[in-house]
Amino acid sequence: MRKLISIFLFVFLCSVIKIGAQDMQFTQFNAAPLYLNPAFTGSTIQHRFASIYRNQWTAIPGHYNNFAFSYDYNLADMNSGLGLVFAREQAGTAGLSTTELGLLYSYRFLLKKQVYIQAGLKFNYIRTGINFSELVFNDQLYTDGAATTESLLLQNTSYLDLTSGVLIYSSKFWGGIAVNHMNQPNQSLTNNESPLYLKLSMHGGYKFDIDDGNKRSAAKYFNLAFHYKAQHKFDQLDLGVYYTQEPLVFGLWYRGIPLVKSYQGVLNNDAVAIILGYVIPESNLSIGYSYDATISRLVSSSAGSHEISIIYEVASKRKKKRNRKFFAPCAKF
Repeated sequence: MRKLISIFLFVFLCSVIKIGAQDMQFTQFNAAPLYLNPAFTGSTIQHRFASIYRNQWTAIPGHYNNFAFSYDYNLADMNSGLGLVFAREQAGTAGLSTTELGLLYSYRFLLKKQVYIQAGLKFNYIRTGINFSELVFNDQLYTDGAATTESLLLQNTSYLDLTSGVLIYSSKFWGGIAVNHMNQPNQSLTNNESPLYLKLSMHGGYKFDIDDGNKRSAAKYFNLAFHYKAQHKFDQLDLGVYYTQEPLVFGLWYRGIPLVKSYQGVLNNDAVAIILGYVIPESNLSIGYSYDATISRLVSSSAGSHEISIIYEVASKRKKKRNRKFFAPCAKF
C-alpha cells in the first residue's frame, strides 16, 4: 500500500511542476469541498449535499455571479467516495458564462493510526458561451450601429477537463493539494489557442479544542486555516481563523499576499472577509454567510461581495456512528 501511495504522489507532484483565465473562487471554499479538491469526495457520514452562491463586486456593472452545487456519497465499505458537482459562473454585460458538470471519485488509505490519506479525480465537462447580440464592435461605432464586418466568433465552446487531488488528515489537522486543468484544454471562442492554464491549490488547517471541563456544554474550538492558489501569472493566499461555540461560528479571513506586489506592480491585497455560520449538529445542517470588504484599488467602487452556503449531511443511525471517524476536521465554511 505504501508503494502505491508513493507512486501516486510522485506522479501527482510531477504534474504540478509547470503551473500556468482564472477560475471561480469562493470565500467559503470549505463549503464547496468537491469544487475545492476532488479528494474531499466521500469525506462525510454517508450522503452530503452542499450548495454555495457568490455575488461579487455588486456595484460594478456586469459583476460576477457564480454558484456551485454538489452531492457525494461515502462508500465506507470500499474506502471510496463518489460525487457529482455542478457549477456556473456569469459575468459581463454580454453574459459570458461558464457551466461545469463534474463526476468525482476518491479512494482512502489508512496511513497510520487515525491518519488517513485520500486521493481523488474529477472528470469535468465545461461549456463556455457569450451573447454576441449584446456586444458592440469598433466598426459599428462608425456606421451608426450597422452590422459588424468582424468575423463572427463562436457562440460557445465545450471541452473536457481533468482535476486530481490528494488529502491527508486526522481528527486534528488536514492538508490538501489539488491540480486543476491537468490537460490544459483550449477555451477559445475565436478558434485560436487560449489554454485553460493549470491551477495549483494548496489548503489546510488545524483544530484546537477548548475544554471548559463541562461535558454537557456546547462544543468549543478554534480552526486555523489557509488556502493558496496559483494560476498562470496570478497567485493568491487566504488566511483565516474560525471560532465555534455550537451552534454559532464566527470567522475572519484575509485574502492577498502581504507586502508582495503582483506581476502588474501593485500590492497583492484583495479583501478582508467576515463569516457567520449556524450549525445544527443533531440535524447535520450548516448555514453560512460571508461578506468580503474590498481593500484593493476597487475599494471605492466594488461595494464588496456576498456569499451564502448550505451543507446538509444525512445518514442512517448505523452509518452515522460508524463513519464519523473518516471526517476531516476542517470548518464547514
